[in-house]
Amino acid sequence: MPTSVPVSTAAAPAAHPLIHWTEASATRSARWRSERGALPPKRVVLADDTMSADTAYRLACEGTGLLWRGDFQNARQLVQALARRIDKPPKASKQARVERKKIADAAVSGVPAGQAFHLHRQAQSQRARVLGMVLIEFGADYSIALRRAPDAKPACTEAWGPAGEGEAAGACVASLRELMGVISAHEWRKKGVEIPALGKAPNNRIHPHYGVFSPVRGEYVDLVANAPLPTIRPGKFVAFDIGTGTGVLSAVLALRDIDQVVATDQDPRALECARENIYRLRLPNPVKVMRADLFPEGLASVIVCNPPWLPARPGSPLEGAVYDEDSRMLLGFLEGLAKHLAPGGEGWLILSDFAEHLGLRSRSELLAAIEAGGLKVLGRIDATPDHPKVADESDTLHMARAAELTSLWRLAVI
Repeated sequence: MPTSVPVSTAAAPAAHPLIHWTEASATRSARWRSERGALPPKRVVLADDTMSADTAYRLACEGTGLLWRGDFQNARQLVQALARRIDKPPKASKQARVERKKIADAAVSGVPAGQAFHLHRQAQSQRARVLGMVLIEFGADYSIALRRAPDAKPACTEAWGPAGEGEAAGACVASLRELMGVISAHEWRKKGVEIPALGKAPNNRIHPHYGVFSPVRGEYVDLVANAPLPTIRPGKFVAFDIGTGTGVLSAVLALRDIDQVVATDQDPRALECARENIYRLRLPNPVKVMRADLFPEGLASVIVCNPPWLPARPGSPLEGAVYDEDSRMLLGFLEGLAKHLAPGGEGWLILSDFAEHLGLRSRSELLAAIEAGGLKVLGRIDATPDHPKVADESDTLHMARAAELTSLWRLAVI
């Protein structure tokens, strides 16, 4: 599933509200940062190593931000302690036990359709809100003035752009959980993700940027690498990759018998990420990365789209790679595909049936949308996911995950 982000600087939120607190009998403030779009806590108190996990849990559940002034590694341990209390709430928390039972019952019964999924999302949203209440202050240069704090400057610069520029200049505050996500993304970007379909190591790695969906699920990449190309070949065989994300599918296509690939996206981070990956891989066939709302100008013999698989509203900007509200990208692709296919060309829709197992979309609705776009199904190639959650029976959505198939739908103009 791609994220839908050349810009040399990372995208930043349009506005950074102020967060306020009292320290040493003085009122202080700093810019609030949240790539997830979370609002700043209305109340903030100082916290350090002397605060118990139970007190921190109570305050966080009330919506109070805990601005950390103790040892950095102890702050990480506190977040872990909060997570344990959320996942295994105290016996006295009757409401928490009731909510967990609702999710479990819905997962077993499957009635009404999608209930387990929606309850799961609500629980995850509440979990993220509570864990996000442990806050870290950054200096104007992204420094962290805490004992045993890491040097987060390179990671923050990649995610948020150069320090000291624009309206976000100066000190800022963000949740520790979000900071750990920024640092994790920085490490993924350095290390990269091995993609066997790109050939032999070490020149087969894709380096995802912060906010761009990482291609850790290889089954959809293999589908594009192995699907048969259309037999009708025009003078110049062109492929489009719609919503390219990291550029991984464009890179796979460029290794096939295709003269040129045009990769599109609207997210500045994805565009920068795709360009860097394409440049690093030194592919045998050219790939043009450009900003476009779905389709570029012209026609192509193969048009690939891997839209977000779940037709639900993203809970944050960073969830745009997973959730496609009202199936907008999926329907936009199907509605516009016929106009951009060259004679004898095929559209390759990469889609999981996970939404069908959750009751969020039916197979008949998908087939109706294909037909409404003036398209027909030439065939379908299925792959079974092998990610760790498939075997995790403790997962609330295990039954749906265990039945999931990822498919490449071969579509043509009627």
